[in-house]
Amino acid sequence: MHLRLIVPPDRTGRVLDALVDDPRVTSVVRLPGAAQRPAGDVLECDVTREATSDILAYLKAEGLYDEGSVAVADVDAAPSRNARETEKAAPGAPDDAVIWDAVVDQAYNEASGSWVYYAFLTLATMIASVAVVTDSSILVVGAMVVGPEFGVVAALAVGLAMRNRALTWRSLRLLVLGFVVAIALATAAALLARAVGWIDAGSVTADRPLTGFIWRPDKWSAVVAVLAGCAGVLSQTAGRSNALVGVFISVTTVPAAGDLALSLALWVPSHIGGAAAQLGINLAGMTVAGVVTLLVQRVVWRIYLRVKGRGQAGARVEA
Repeated sequence: MHLRLIVPPDRTGRVLDALVDDPRVTSVVRLPGAAQRPAGDVLECDVTREATSDILAYLKAEGLYDEGSVAVADVDAAPSRNARETEKAAPGAPDDAVIWDAVVDQAYNEASGSWVYYAFLTLATMIASVAVVTDSSILVVGAMVVGPEFGVVAALAVGLAMRNRALTWRSLRLLVLGFVVAIALATAAALLARAVGWIDAGSVTADRPLTGFIWRPDKWSAVVAVLAGCAGVLSQTAGRSNALVGVFISVTTVPAAGDLALSLALWVPSHIGGAAAQLGINLAGMTVAGVVTLLVQRVVWRIYLRVKGRGQAGARVEA
């Protein structure tokens, strides 16, 4: 991981020494007086992923979060011998390490509630409604991929696991409000389609061999939701965002919302309950699985560090 720091001049020497003396840190650069807002010295360095939480905790204790600046970025490749030697100084594998400050920061970003989030969720729900009418499994997958809700579910799991009430409330509010808005707008669109004669109650109640599972939750709905929740949180904490596509097309949140909107517009009570249950099971299962995954990661990593030790860490601070 690459760190760019703005350090108050009265702390530059101490922070610089700590970074240089830590064998898990390399490529340390100092630019005296280069920063203008906030004012201070600029320090840059590369840190092994396993040590990043330690280093960030040290920098926070030094007041850089409040009186300076800290920016963290991934290093895609570091093919130098020096970088390889630095990696050997840190216990564990990079994918096993969780950078908790980055996880929380990402969670806050996901829970910000931009209009783009509402737009994507609404469009995904409408695509899912069309999938129900046409009994198209391809459209179901498309709706799952378009839906942006997993980021908010992950943020909710982070808030619960970290006992962050503000993040928990923001995420829960956005998740509920997002689906309410998306279902309401999709219902309005379905009412319009009904008015012009494109659809009727039979569009929902007809035999649907490819999409009937959407409104009929069973034990496997809960199993898939739990597995997807674990995989999704792991992909985010380990920096494996490519795995999220698999998570998106595993859970039946958006398709259930689309079925629910269509059933409300055409008033098919037998489907309303099933679709709502499917939506609730998936959201609850992913959230619970996400919380458990985060807690297990914290415990396992701490135990591993105690067993292996932390090497000769100059800037070592308990995360």
